[in-house]
Amino acid sequence: MPIRDTSNPTRSLSRGCARLGVVLAAALAGCAVAPLPRLPDEAPSRWQAEGRAAAAAPDLRGWWKAFDDPELDRLVDAALKDNLGLAQAALRIEGARALDAHRSSPFLPQFGFRTYAEPTPDSSASYFQAGFDAKWEFGLFGRAQSQARVVAGDLGIAGSEAQSARVSVVAEVVRSYVDLRAAQRRRALMQQLSADAQARRELVVTRERLRLASSLDVAKAGAQAISAQAALAEPEAAITRARQQLSVLLGRNGAGEDIATDAPAPMPDLSRLAVDAVPADLLRSRPEIGRAEYEVLKKAGELGLAHADLFPRVGLGGALTYAAKVIGHTRLSDADGIVTFGPAIDIPLFDWGQRHAVEQARDAELKASLLAYRQAVIEGVAEVEGALAALHAQGERSALLERNVAAMAAAVDGAATLQRLGLADRGDLGAATTAKIEAQGDLVQAQQDRSIAFIALYKALGGAPLPSVPSAEPAQ
Repeated sequence: MPIRDTSNPTRSLSRGCARLGVVLAAALAGCAVAPLPRLPDEAPSRWQAEGRAAAAAPDLRGWWKAFDDPELDRLVDAALKDNLGLAQAALRIEGARALDAHRSSPFLPQFGFRTYAEPTPDSSASYFQAGFDAKWEFGLFGRAQSQARVVAGDLGIAGSEAQSARVSVVAEVVRSYVDLRAAQRRRALMQQLSADAQARRELVVTRERLRLASSLDVAKAGAQAISAQAALAEPEAAITRARQQLSVLLGRNGAGEDIATDAPAPMPDLSRLAVDAVPADLLRSRPEIGRAEYEVLKKAGELGLAHADLFPRVGLGGALTYAAKVIGHTRLSDADGIVTFGPAIDIPLFDWGQRHAVEQARDAELKASLLAYRQAVIEGVAEVEGALAALHAQGERSALLERNVAAMAAAVDGAATLQRLGLADRGDLGAATTAKIEAQGDLVQAQQDRSIAFIALYKALGGAPLPSVPSAEPAQ
C-alpha cells in the first residue's frame, strides 16, 4: 500500500528544528539545576564524657565480638541472614536500585505503537489507524537533574532504613542474648537459694523436735522456703521470653529451644571500654542521620521539579501513521500513511497560581528537611552522650558490687571456720551463704545493666555490619 511522499517537507522541518534546538540550548545554558543546600553542622568537636575513656572501643562493624561468645556470634550472623525485616528492607533497596538505574530514562527518546478505530458521523463506515509514536523530552530547566536527585534520594533513604534495621536487629539479638544469659544465671542462684531455704527449714524442724525452736520459727522457715521456690518463676519466664524474642529475630516460628541451651556463660568486663570515634563520625555511621541527609537530597530534587514546571517542556516528537477506511465488515477502502516530525513544546500559560504554590510548598518542605537533619544530628549526639554516661555509671556500680560479693564470700569463709571451731551453728553459715547468693544476684543484675548500656551505646553510634552493596551517593 502506498505511503505519501513527505520527504522534502520533513527535511526542511528537521533543519528548522535543529536550528531551533541550537538557539534553545544557547538561551537555556544558564538554567541548570540549583546547587544542593549546605547541610548544617551540629556535631560538637568532642564528647562531654570523653575524659572517662580508658581504652579503645571495638570496631563499629563487629562490636558484639567484645563479649567473646561464639554462640552470640552465631546468632548475630544467623539474624543478619534470616531476619524477615532485613529481607523486606533488602527488597525495598532492590526496587529503589532498579528505579535508580533508569533515572535518566524519562529524558531519552521514547517509542511506542498504537492502534485505534473511529466511526464516521453517519455510522456507515469507520477509520482504522495504526502507527508508531516517538517523543524526546530534553529535560531542560534542571528537570533531568532534579529527577535524578529524587530517585537517588529514594535509593539513599531505602539504604539508610535498611542499615537502621540492621543496627536494631544486631542490638536486639545481643540484648536478648544478654537477657537470656542473665536469666539463666539468676535461675541458678535462685535454685541455690531455694535449696538453702529448704535446708534451713529442715534444720529448724529438727531443732523444734529437740525443743530448741518454736513452731513460729518453723512457720517462718517454711514461708521462706516457699518464697524462694516461687521466686524461680521470674527467671524461668525471662528465659522463655528471651528465647522467643531470639526466634523472632532469627525469622523462626518456635520457642527457640535450640537457642543457647547450654550453661550460662560469664559476662565480659566492659567497664573500661570507651569510644574511639569523635562526634562528627556520627554523620557517617548513624543511619538516622544518613536518612535525613538523603531526605534533603530528595526534597531538593522535588523543589527543582516544581521550579522546572514553571517553564516550557521542550523536546522533539514524531509519528508514522497508517489509516484505512473500513466499509461494512470486511472491505477496506484505499489506505495511506504519513510521517510527521517536529518540535514538541508544552508552554504553561495560566493556572491560577497553582504551579507557584507547589514550588512554595516544595521550598518549605526542603527547609523542613534541613531542620530535620539538624534534629537528627542533635538527637544522635545526645543519645550517645546518655549511653556513655550510663555505661560509666553501670561500670562503677558493677565494681562496687564485685567488692560486695568478695566481702560476702569472706563472711561465708569466716562462718565456716567458726562452725568448725564450734562457735557457730549451721544457721549462721546458712545466713551468710544466703547473703552471698543475694549479693551475687545483685551483681548479675548490674552486669546485665552494664551490658545493656554497652549495647545502647553502639546502637546509638550506628554499629552494625555494612551492606555488601553500597547505596548510591547523593546526586549533584
